[in-house]
Amino acid sequence: MRATGIALLSLGLAVSALPAAAEGGPAPAPNGIRLPADYKDWRLISPSYRTDKNHVRAILGNDTAIQAARAGKTLPWPDGTVLAKLVWKEAPHERFPAALEPGEFVHVEIMVRDNKRYAATGGWGYARWLGKDLKPYGKDAGFAQECHACHTLVQDTDHEFTRPVSLP
Repeated sequence: MRATGIALLSLGLAVSALPAAAEGGPAPAPNGIRLPADYKDWRLISPSYRTDKNHVRAILGNDTAIQAARAGKTLPWPDGTVLAKLVWKEAPHERFPAALEPGEFVHVEIMVRDNKRYAATGGWGYARWLGKDLKPYGKDAGFAQECHACHTLVQDTDHEFTRPVSLP
């Protein structure tokens, strides 16, 4: 198994070590999207790895997302889908250096599917919170255009990079 595969297996433990939100949760993103209070309890849609950033990632989904992924109904994802991308810097395992695992927490990103509300951005609302203190990203609601511009690369997969894993 490749080192990145081994690293992704440790994501379950890493999710339990996510930063705790302050009382009442972190401030909303500039576009009003809030970090769902229960995102740590969501299930895995897919792991991923960014070689350009050396990031280990876990993409989790709410119940609507999980049902759509398991049924293969993600083109398009249904309204009500919420995806959470949890991002850590890679770190070598201290006892097994060939393995990578989640290190320092980088950020959490949220994508909310609502075709009417987010029609200008392909039906998706975007939000990001940085670091352990979960500081909202962006100076104003226009930051979402930055997210959407990147996601237009995959408009044929409903603006979503994530491919749900197939479970045996």
